[in-house]
Amino acid sequence: MSKARFDWDPKKDAENQKKHGVAFAEAQFAFADPNRVIARDVTHSTAREARFYCFGDMGDGILTVRFTYRGNVIRLFGAGYWRKGKRIYERKTKV
Repeated sequence: MSKARFDWDPKKDAENQKKHGVAFAEAQFAFADPNRVIARDVTHSTAREARFYCFGDMGDGILTVRFTYRGNVIRLFGAGYWRKGKRIYERKTKV
């Protein structure tokens, strides 16, 4: 299996850092959690593009990452330490 490739808009990354305190370069490591939970984002998905959440343990908390697949690349557009993501992760992993 090949290593996942990540991509993001630098402007969106800067906005996310200012708003949520999380850089996308850091957020990609949520996918390395062997117990990560991937869920479809039904609210923001469209007929043209399915969107998803990744809930992963970062050691100091459960990070929620909003993303889509564009070919073989994981495109990030949001990340933060949100209570709802933590609850979903704990429920799915029985932590």
